[in-house]
Amino acid sequence: MAYDFDMIVIGGGAAGLTASGISASFGAKTLMIERHKLGGDCTWTGCVPSKTLLKSAKVVHQTRTASHYGLFDQSPTFDFGAMMRYLRQIREDVYDEADDPKIYEDMGITVRTGSAAFVDAHTIELTDGKTTERISGRFFMIGAGARALVPPIAGLDQVPYLTNETLFELNEQPRRLAIIGAGPIGSEMAQAFARLGSQVTVFDRGDGLLQRDDPELTQMLQQVLEQEGVRYHFNASVKAVRQIDGGISIEAEVTGQRLYIEADALLLATGRTANVDTLNLDAACVAYTPRGITVNDRCRTNVRHIYAAGDITGRYQFTHMSEHMAKVAVTNAILKLPMKIDAKHVPWVTFTDPELGHVGATEQQLKEAGTRYAVYRFPYTKVDRAVTESEATGLIKVYAKAWNGKILGVDILGTSAGELISEYALAMRNGITLRQIADTIHPYPTYGLAVRRAADQWYARKQSTTFTRLLQKVFGYRGPVIAPDRDRIV
Repeated sequence: MAYDFDMIVIGGGAAGLTASGISASFGAKTLMIERHKLGGDCTWTGCVPSKTLLKSAKVVHQTRTASHYGLFDQSPTFDFGAMMRYLRQIREDVYDEADDPKIYEDMGITVRTGSAAFVDAHTIELTDGKTTERISGRFFMIGAGARALVPPIAGLDQVPYLTNETLFELNEQPRRLAIIGAGPIGSEMAQAFARLGSQVTVFDRGDGLLQRDDPELTQMLQQVLEQEGVRYHFNASVKAVRQIDGGISIEAEVTGQRLYIEADALLLATGRTANVDTLNLDAACVAYTPRGITVNDRCRTNVRHIYAAGDITGRYQFTHMSEHMAKVAVTNAILKLPMKIDAKHVPWVTFTDPELGHVGATEQQLKEAGTRYAVYRFPYTKVDRAVTESEATGLIKVYAKAWNGKILGVDILGTSAGELISEYALAMRNGITLRQIADTIHPYPTYGLAVRRAADQWYARKQSTTFTRLLQKVFGYRGPVIAPDRDRIV
């Protein structure tokens, strides 16, 4: 059968852009459909605007705390509206350089704006608000993303709440900001607005922030954020919200006690829900759950020629994993090569200051699996670059096999943790051990050198008093014999 397109990609975010580019590069006639503007959540409501705001807030914070760098503390003045206009310009710049439809049209990709819904397993209906047409495809890659999850809280429908989809359209800074959710979005925005001078209060059902990360490091990060003015209420359930004169009243139950907080703005950072409701997946017999479209490790749905990647699958809600999954999906569909998701080496980073990064197995997972491992710790207080920049708050924790230095997982809290975790991801993916890292020259003084210094700890623990005494006997050496000490940092 002759189809209109070899590959139809639904969604023009990170997954869709990657899938379309790879598909076209391998000679497939490709159609990419996006409901709004190419770039998706990352460009417009996620990574790009949030990191831009975090940078602006950091500059304000560093000005206010300039004495940390041998300067005079200043009381910075800024125009919040101008800051937000700058943020939006950055979004446009990224769009122009990476997401503009012409970039993809020049690759031979047909780009259409509109909503897509399946008619059958090989046909979609595309509606652009004016016309509706049916288009057939040999293969499909669904990357329609996710949207902010709005929890069932009494009165929420009567309150002008914010999500990541509306937060960056603010023109006036809220004097008092309440945030529900202490995950990555809630943590990053709590710090950003606190540094800009807002009174920030965070509610979360858990007993701490960033529940997927290492408890020791999240506790250290929490202390930093509290010192900067963020107020937390954990083990909290928000029961109701209502509009009051000049703001919003929030009723919560915190460890069995009722608490009432007033705020000028309310940000929901309570997770995301997959955009499956308008795709008419039942018409194509594609299986899905409330979490998203069900896919296997080759990103294929239960229908052989239909694939899905990114947030819509509910598996990994990271831009880099959307790109990775899209590559896996198209490689399987177009090239027929059996590529699988690299589930063992999924890195993630929360871009607070200091950053919090992770890759591989968590320590809790290793314990539950009964895996034998050693922990190699290296504090930022021994990273000379961090000391010179007054950024010495942080810690590297590497979980590895004691006998050969095979890396099982890594947690990092500190400046440039996102960059450092990438080196560990590369090492783990390619079987590079702590010994090999320790033997690799890293430039001084860099944050990257901390990766090698952490690996040096593996060598230090391999030190043997028996071997040292043998050397002394053979060569006549006369120095002291240093006994191994697992708590000593070299």
